[in-house]
Amino acid sequence: MQQVISVWVRDPRIQKNDFWHAYIDYEICLHSNSVHFTKKISIVRRRYSEFVWLRQKLQANSQLMLKLPELPPKNPFFSLNNAQQITERMKGLQKFLEQAVQSPVLLSDSCLHLFLQSQLSTSKMEACAAGRTRYTVAQAVQCCGLRRFHSEEDLTKNLSMSCDSDSDSQGPKLQIKAINKAASTPSLNLMGTSQEGILSCLCGST
Repeated sequence: MQQVISVWVRDPRIQKNDFWHAYIDYEICLHSNSVHFTKKISIVRRRYSEFVWLRQKLQANSQLMLKLPELPPKNPFFSLNNAQQITERMKGLQKFLEQAVQSPVLLSDSCLHLFLQSQLSTSKMEACAAGRTRYTVAQAVQCCGLRRFHSEEDLTKNLSMSCDSDSDSQGPKLQIKAINKAASTPSLNLMGTSQEGILSCLCGST
């Protein structure tokens, strides 16, 4: 059977830390039957600066063995209110990922998998890939999408399942939503399991 890796970058959203500071992040959807991915369906959100971090790590880890795909250039005049600029950047980010997942060398890099299939911050992705965390890369990937669990049974069940996705096969769409980071969101509550400490610090990362 032919192995397929499909990745989409879509759904740009304005994230507001406070009144003065905001940025746009994008939804990354991945569908795959490839042996390179233990989780076949996943959804995460990443911002442009995290793409920059990923490319730098991939370049360093590949030791110049290949030419990496380019990111859309940083625009000093980029505006959160300019739909055309957002659409062009989003398409450029998708092209970057589409090319990255076609490289066997890059697919062997833990940073790429953590970027695509975990909710860790860049600092925690880097630490996890280097083996400096209490959780493994596989645990970080499996935790993607977990929200709240009230029993060990719930936790065990969800750790054995992939993230659900309502993704379709369409390309990037421009539908910008504003999200207020100041608004509280439900915190992860892992109870009744020896993995509580590991997964609570892992899944609580943003």
